[in-house]
Amino acid sequence: MSGLTRFWQGLCALLLVGIVVVPLSQVVMRDLFLSPLVGAEELTRFLLVCLVFASYPLVVGHGENIGMSELRDMLTGRPRRLLDTTIFVASAVASGVVAFATITTIADNLNNATPTLKIPFWIFLGSTAIGFAVAALQHVIRLRGQSATASHDDPPEVS
Repeated sequence: MSGLTRFWQGLCALLLVGIVVVPLSQVVMRDLFLSPLVGAEELTRFLLVCLVFASYPLVVGHGENIGMSELRDMLTGRPRRLLDTTIFVASAVASGVVAFATITTIADNLNNATPTLKIPFWIFLGSTAIGFAVAALQHVIRLRGQSATASHDDPPEVS
Protein backbone atom coordinates (compact mmCIF):
# COMPACT_ATOMS: atom_id res chain seq x y z
CA MET A 1 0.00 0.00 0.00
CA SER A 2 1.43 3.34 -1.02
CA GLY A 3 2.00 6.26 1.30
CA LEU A 4 -0.57 8.27 -0.63
CA THR A 5 -3.20 5.57 -0.06
CA ARG A 6 -2.40 5.49 3.66
CA PHE A 7 -2.62 9.29 3.80
CA TRP A 8 -6.00 9.20 1.99
CA GLN A 9 -7.30 6.51 4.34
CA GLY A 10 -6.14 8.57 7.32
CA LEU A 11 -7.92 11.64 5.95
CA CYS A 12 -11.14 9.66 5.53
CA ALA A 13 -10.75 8.25 9.04
CA LEU A 14 -10.40 11.79 10.42
CA LEU A 15 -13.55 12.85 8.58
CA LEU A 16 -15.37 9.86 10.06
CA VAL A 17 -14.13 10.77 13.54
CA GLY A 18 -15.45 14.29 12.95
CA ILE A 19 -18.86 12.91 11.99
CA VAL A 20 -18.99 11.10 15.33
CA VAL A 21 -17.36 13.72 17.58
CA VAL A 22 -19.24 16.82 16.39
CA PRO A 23 -22.79 15.50 17.07
CA LEU A 24 -21.63 13.87 20.30
CA SER A 25 -20.16 17.20 21.43
CA GLN A 26 -23.39 18.92 20.44
CA VAL A 27 -25.45 16.54 22.58
CA VAL A 28 -23.10 16.85 25.57
CA MET A 29 -22.92 20.64 25.34
CA ARG A 30 -26.66 21.04 24.83
CA ASP A 31 -27.89 18.53 27.41
CA LEU A 32 -25.26 18.79 30.14
CA PHE A 33 -24.12 22.39 29.90
CA LEU A 34 -27.22 23.96 28.29
CA SER A 35 -24.94 25.58 25.72
CA PRO A 36 -25.47 24.10 22.25
CA LEU A 37 -22.75 24.33 19.62
CA VAL A 38 -23.90 26.72 16.92
CA GLY A 39 -23.58 25.17 13.48
CA ALA A 40 -22.84 21.61 14.65
CA GLU A 41 -25.53 20.15 12.39
CA GLU A 42 -24.23 22.12 9.43
CA LEU A 43 -20.65 21.01 10.08
CA THR A 44 -21.71 17.37 10.45
CA ARG A 45 -23.64 17.48 7.18
CA PHE A 46 -20.68 18.88 5.30
CA LEU A 47 -18.23 16.46 6.92
CA LEU A 48 -20.46 13.67 5.64
CA VAL A 49 -20.36 15.12 2.12
CA CYS A 50 -16.58 15.30 2.28
CA LEU A 51 -16.29 11.74 3.61
CA VAL A 52 -18.53 10.20 0.97
CA PHE A 53 -16.76 11.80 -1.97
CA ALA A 54 -13.24 11.59 -0.55
CA SER A 55 -13.62 7.86 0.13
CA TYR A 56 -14.90 7.03 -3.36
CA PRO A 57 -11.38 6.62 -4.84
CA LEU A 58 -10.55 4.12 -2.08
CA VAL A 59 -13.62 2.09 -3.01
CA VAL A 60 -12.67 2.13 -6.70
CA GLY A 61 -9.03 1.30 -5.94
CA HIS A 62 -10.10 -1.83 -4.08
CA GLY A 63 -12.55 -2.85 -6.82
CA GLU A 64 -15.51 -2.61 -4.46
CA ASN A 65 -17.72 -0.34 -6.53
CA ILE A 66 -20.88 -1.55 -8.24
CA GLY A 67 -20.04 -3.78 -11.19
CA MET A 68 -22.91 -6.03 -12.35
CA SER A 69 -21.34 -9.12 -10.72
CA GLU A 70 -24.21 -11.48 -11.54
CA LEU A 71 -23.85 -10.84 -15.27
CA ARG A 72 -20.05 -10.84 -15.10
CA ASP A 73 -20.02 -14.20 -13.29
CA MET A 74 -22.04 -15.80 -16.10
CA LEU A 75 -19.59 -14.67 -18.77
CA THR A 76 -16.13 -15.99 -19.58
CA GLY A 77 -13.35 -15.12 -21.97
CA ARG A 78 -13.77 -12.29 -24.42
CA PRO A 79 -17.40 -11.40 -23.58
CA ARG A 80 -16.39 -10.92 -19.94
CA ARG A 81 -13.38 -8.79 -20.88
CA LEU A 82 -15.58 -6.72 -23.20
CA LEU A 83 -18.08 -6.14 -20.37
CA ASP A 84 -15.24 -5.29 -17.96
CA THR A 85 -13.77 -2.84 -20.46
CA THR A 86 -17.17 -1.24 -21.03
CA ILE A 87 -17.69 -0.85 -17.27
CA PHE A 88 -14.21 0.62 -16.71
CA VAL A 89 -14.54 3.09 -19.60
CA ALA A 90 -18.08 4.16 -18.64
CA SER A 91 -17.03 4.56 -15.00
CA ALA A 92 -13.93 6.57 -15.91
CA VAL A 93 -15.92 8.86 -18.22
CA ALA A 94 -18.73 9.35 -15.71
CA SER A 95 -16.26 10.10 -12.90
CA GLY A 96 -14.37 12.52 -15.12
CA VAL A 97 -17.58 14.31 -16.13
CA VAL A 98 -18.64 14.70 -12.49
CA ALA A 99 -15.16 16.01 -11.58
CA PHE A 100 -15.27 18.52 -14.44
CA ALA A 101 -18.82 19.63 -13.57
CA THR A 102 -17.83 20.08 -9.94
CA ILE A 103 -14.78 22.16 -10.86
CA THR A 104 -17.05 24.34 -13.02
CA THR A 105 -19.46 24.70 -10.10
CA ILE A 106 -16.59 25.68 -7.79
CA ALA A 107 -15.52 28.38 -10.24
CA ASP A 108 -19.08 29.75 -10.31
CA ASN A 109 -19.47 29.72 -6.51
CA LEU A 110 -16.15 30.89 -5.10
CA ASN A 111 -17.80 33.48 -2.88
CA ASN A 112 -20.56 31.26 -1.46
CA ALA A 113 -20.33 29.87 2.05
CA THR A 114 -22.42 27.87 4.49
CA PRO A 115 -25.17 29.91 6.18
CA THR A 116 -24.17 29.54 9.83
CA LEU A 117 -20.45 28.85 9.99
CA LYS A 118 -19.53 30.67 6.77
CA ILE A 119 -17.33 27.78 5.59
CA PRO A 120 -16.56 28.30 1.89
CA PHE A 121 -18.43 25.90 -0.38
CA TRP A 122 -15.29 25.23 -2.42
CA ILE A 123 -13.94 23.15 0.46
CA PHE A 124 -16.83 20.70 0.23
CA LEU A 125 -17.11 20.84 -3.54
CA GLY A 126 -13.34 20.36 -3.69
CA SER A 127 -13.65 16.99 -1.96
CA THR A 128 -16.14 15.99 -4.64
CA ALA A 129 -13.94 17.20 -7.50
CA ILE A 130 -10.80 15.55 -6.12
CA GLY A 131 -12.64 12.36 -5.21
CA PHE A 132 -14.13 11.91 -8.66
CA ALA A 133 -10.95 12.96 -10.48
CA VAL A 134 -8.89 10.41 -8.54
CA ALA A 135 -11.63 7.80 -9.06
CA ALA A 136 -11.51 8.44 -12.84
CA LEU A 137 -7.76 7.90 -12.70
CA GLN A 138 -8.28 4.70 -10.67
CA HIS A 139 -10.73 3.41 -13.31
CA VAL A 140 -8.18 4.10 -16.07
CA ILE A 141 -5.45 2.32 -14.08
CA ARG A 142 -7.74 -0.67 -13.54
CA LEU A 143 -8.63 -0.67 -17.25
CA ARG A 144 -4.93 -0.71 -18.20
CA GLY A 145 -4.32 -3.54 -15.74
CA GLN A 146 -7.25 -5.46 -17.19
CA SER A 147 -5.98 -4.89 -20.75
CA ALA A 148 -2.49 -6.12 -19.86
CA THR A 149 -3.93 -9.22 -18.19
CA ALA A 150 -6.27 -9.91 -21.11
CA SER A 151 -3.45 -9.94 -23.66
CA HIS A 152 -1.67 -12.66 -21.65
CA ASP A 153 -4.85 -14.71 -21.11
CA ASP A 154 -6.00 -14.87 -24.73
CA PRO A 155 -5.52 -18.25 -26.37
CA PRO A 156 -3.35 -18.20 -29.48
CA GLU A 157 -5.25 -17.58 -32.71
CA VAL A 158 -5.67 -20.69 -34.85
CA SER A 159 -5.82 -20.14 -38.59
